[in-house]
Amino acid sequence: MRLNQSVIRRLSTLLESLHSQSCQIDESNTHNKSHRLVENNNLFSQYLFSSQSDKYSDYSSEIKKKLSEFAKLYSKSNESEVKTTLAKAALAHIEQQLSALLTAIQSNSIIHDAAKISYDANTKARKKRFSHATKQNNTHQNLAKAVLYNSHQLHSKLTEHHEFERRLLTMISDRESKILRSRSSALLNNEVLALHQRLGRCRKAIYAIEVEISKAKKSHKN
Repeated sequence: MRLNQSVIRRLSTLLESLHSQSCQIDESNTHNKSHRLVENNNLFSQYLFSSQSDKYSDYSSEIKKKLSEFAKLYSKSNESEVKTTLAKAALAHIEQQLSALLTAIQSNSIIHDAAKISYDANTKARKKRFSHATKQNNTHQNLAKAVLYNSHQLHSKLTEHHEFERRLLTMISDRESKILRSRSSALLNNEVLALHQRLGRCRKAIYAIEVEISKAKKSHKN
């Protein structure tokens, strides 16, 4: 198995940094009112993490445990071909988890900015409901139908972009895994850079759609 302790140390160093960031972000999110709209939702799918939580630190802790298990498995990987195969699979999964966690941490502010728009809109709508008892039913119903139709289209578009985001993350993880095993990684590094640029554009589109969804909800409640 072409791997050395320096790779494990590098991953451990990166993970310690991500775990520290995760704890800080979790603490900050608890003081963010808009976090109420996104809390209690799992950050990742059950296929990527066994943890089910809205706390980043729970996922970084899971990776730390997996990396510790991998280090023990790697120390015995030369004993048999089966153990070598298992070690390679474990490392690939850890790298995928690290990439997903890093991306999620970088997106935390975007997610909460969109949530804040929705939170502020909901707060304003509640205040208006206290001051305005009724509105014309027919006009409201027609507007609601139009908003709901538009909201349905936006959610479909959002789902498509999230799927595209997931595919990009998988591609990035695959390239980064190959870099660790490649002697000449210049081309792969360029591919990873290009994929990250596409991922950035995808996330901007996701944020724009989420803002439109929040506006649609606001219009519906007004």
